[in-house]
Amino acid sequence: MDWLKQLVIRYPELDVCLPQIQTAIDLLKDCFAAGGKVLVCGNGGSASDAEHIVGELMKGYMSKRPLSKGQKQALNDAALPDGDYLKNHLQGALPAISLVSQTSLISAFSNDVSAELVYAQQVYGYGKAGDVLWGISTSGNARNVLLAMQTAKAFGLKTIGLSGADGGKLNALCDVIIRVPGENTPFVQERHLPVYHTICAVLEADFFPDGGE
Repeated sequence: MDWLKQLVIRYPELDVCLPQIQTAIDLLKDCFAAGGKVLVCGNGGSASDAEHIVGELMKGYMSKRPLSKGQKQALNDAALPDGDYLKNHLQGALPAISLVSQTSLISAFSNDVSAELVYAQQVYGYGKAGDVLWGISTSGNARNVLLAMQTAKAFGLKTIGLSGADGGKLNALCDVIIRVPGENTPFVQERHLPVYHTICAVLEADFFPDGGE
């Protein structure tokens, strides 16, 4: 299926975003192909989107992504008591971490150091050169996302932004920024969903053709 074509059929106003969406896909492909991972962050509804993106990348989305023959053989060779169960139920994954999920770390760092730096600290701790930070902000001006982006750039991570029509301060910090048309937060968030669903579907089809067999 041509996921980008289907996106524009369903959401014609997103046609202007196609070049940036393709660039983001290429960036993520390069990252995963090199053994890297993606870190995702946002606030409020965008925090939920960050969790959603990780859910689509880390398990089967449009396909079940069964393990390869080599991976199944490795489980057989390990002679594990639950090896058969593992090889038949584990799914292929594209490594991704939601930075909004670390409740104890976030609350401790907010209390002890700075709430603005809760994502930046995780980028510093988890990230390595070649990884990707995907920051979501409808205004493009969320302070904690901007600080995380600056940290990412300092330490060699690539950066993807997902924002509204203006893009705000996020524009200057992203290798690619996808700005969906609109200024109203709910409208922008409604357009973010099909954008990242499309990106995840394209990546899955590329890395797990024929379901991963």
